[in-house]
Amino acid sequence: MSLRFRKRIKIFPGVWFNLSKSGISTSIGGKGLTVNLKDGKTKTTVGIPGSGLSYSETSGGNPEKPTSESKPIQVWLWALILVVIALILILK
Repeated sequence: MSLRFRKRIKIFPGVWFNLSKSGISTSIGGKGLTVNLKDGKTKTTVGIPGSGLSYSETSGGNPEKPTSESKPIQVWLWALILVVIALILILK
């Protein structure tokens, strides 16, 4: 068994700072789509809320292994993230 620590601090709707034993990260998004930024790496998680089904992908952080095929996906995901954040801010 191992001891875990995690504290989530809400900055404003859809944006959090995450504190843990391994460091500090930033999460953007909400139910269905979340992007986590830490140490030059980006972890994107897309899921169906309430179903338990999700898909995660990590990119960046290792300049020796370029991920050329993930660049178009990243642009698409950033556009989707901005739309989700805009909707969250409009609906609140």
